[in-house]
Amino acid sequence: MTDTAWLDDATIYTLDVKTFYDSDGDGWGDFRGLIEKLEYIDDLGVDCLWIRPFYPSPLRDNGYDVADYYAVDDRLGTVEDFSEFTDRAHDRGIRVLTDLVFNHTSIDHEWFQQARRDPESEYRDYYLWTDDVENAYNTFNIFPEHEDGVWSYDDVAGEHYFHQFFHHQPDLNVRNPEVREEFHDVLRFWLRQGADGFRIDAAHPMLMPKGHDGGTLEEPIELFTELKRVVSEEKSEAILLAEADDQPEKLPYYFGDGEAFDLQFNFVMNAHLTYAIGIEDTWPLYRAHEIVPDVEGVGKWANFLRNHDEWNLLKLPEEAFHHAREAFGDDAGDSWIFERGHRLRLAEIYDNDLDRVAMAHSMLLSLPDVPVLLAGDEIGMGSDPSLHEREAVRTPMQWDDSEYAGFSTSDPGNVHNPVIDDGEYSYERVNVADQLDDPGSLLSQVRQLVDARSQCPEIVDGIYSVVDVDRDDVWIHRFDHGDNLLVCAHNLADEPREVTCAFEPPEDVSTAIVGEGDYRVDGGELTVDLGGCDYVWIRADKWGKRTPKPGEVLSLNR
Repeated sequence: MTDTAWLDDATIYTLDVKTFYDSDGDGWGDFRGLIEKLEYIDDLGVDCLWIRPFYPSPLRDNGYDVADYYAVDDRLGTVEDFSEFTDRAHDRGIRVLTDLVFNHTSIDHEWFQQARRDPESEYRDYYLWTDDVENAYNTFNIFPEHEDGVWSYDDVAGEHYFHQFFHHQPDLNVRNPEVREEFHDVLRFWLRQGADGFRIDAAHPMLMPKGHDGGTLEEPIELFTELKRVVSEEKSEAILLAEADDQPEKLPYYFGDGEAFDLQFNFVMNAHLTYAIGIEDTWPLYRAHEIVPDVEGVGKWANFLRNHDEWNLLKLPEEAFHHAREAFGDDAGDSWIFERGHRLRLAEIYDNDLDRVAMAHSMLLSLPDVPVLLAGDEIGMGSDPSLHEREAVRTPMQWDDSEYAGFSTSDPGNVHNPVIDDGEYSYERVNVADQLDDPGSLLSQVRQLVDARSQCPEIVDGIYSVVDVDRDDVWIHRFDHGDNLLVCAHNLADEPREVTCAFEPPEDVSTAIVGEGDYRVDGGELTVDLGGCDYVWIRADKWGKRTPKPGEVLSLNR
């Protein structure tokens, strides 16, 4: 039996421990610092944290090159610190998801070191080797700008090993039952330290053909149904979140008819949603709704505006893909990486138009399924294009305008990445402290939106539908839930817009939940009057019973 209903109305906030807050002045964020900042996360209103890899790693790929699955990088703390962090998060009603990378390890992992040294070692078959690379299975590499292919020669082993990612990240042989048992032991270990579930990195590549013969599991989905069985047996409310950037029609497979992943990142919606808001046109949203599969009853989508990698545009149609490459790139032309996306923060994508950033968050938080917020986007942080590739969007959290953004008291030379200290996104101009008590700030608006979502059960349990209007720069959707109706209206344009749509309840039973947009009801129609980049959520009782205004309590007697 599982008890994952908590996921239905969850809002997830994602961060990297090493760049969030440094408690001991060594230049690295740590779990003690994260414990200190739980109050901020709690006040933001989110109820689930996804924390990115914190394991020992050479950090050639931001920790996604794991060298030990059972430990914490000593610069970030200890396993005991992690356990205390989960305890303190749980005290606040916040669940914790961790990243697990099972597609590959670092070449520094002891499994690979033993495998390369001893062909008779049990670990040799943990990886995929060939002594006949000319006749071995070949395919594309995920980082074509850096890797010539998927086979690299190891002079210690005297053979080539298979890697779909960087050459320092050899793929694990998921066909080996002993490897899968290792996965299960890792899951159990972190659940016992307090984790509430896992984001499984690179779920799609895990199922792709691998090795000399290009083989896969006989029933590939069993790889993930096994993972789900293990986490459910260990902790009934634990969930699995998939990073599966596959073709839209193939995405339902990862849910395994409700027996594999509980949640899956919606890369299709991400590309279309963020693009639509940027071009002030709703057609990408209509297209996304057409091509994203309906997975009701088997799983949920995790929607997001930006993540900690590049803004991946591959799911856009070809013409829009090329337009987005040119229209949203930086002036120097170096924001484009891996031939698929921009390494810009959300605020930069929208030219630091914070009204548009706020409206984008309203769109995200008013959509069905599970929203995921990227740490720093709630205050409008930017990127550092001088940093290598994806590291541009992985700079430390900007807490205040004191030296080093209040992130650390360390000498700047000791940090993993420097803070942004010049230009319009510098910590002196963009930081938490300046926005915390300003009711008009981006941070305050995001907090209001997260709170509004938590007060709207219609989003979780209602019937969702898109409302067609006569403008292509205004998006309206609604949720019908029993007696209640929730309408969410968004103006993607910079200029004011007024649109009208059908609306059954009379005006005196409706109220604005969040947003500055105005509205009126007359003769069975709703007219919304929205300023540039404005939004409003309107709730009404469909049967004419007046709904409470904000702060008002009505009798429950009918």
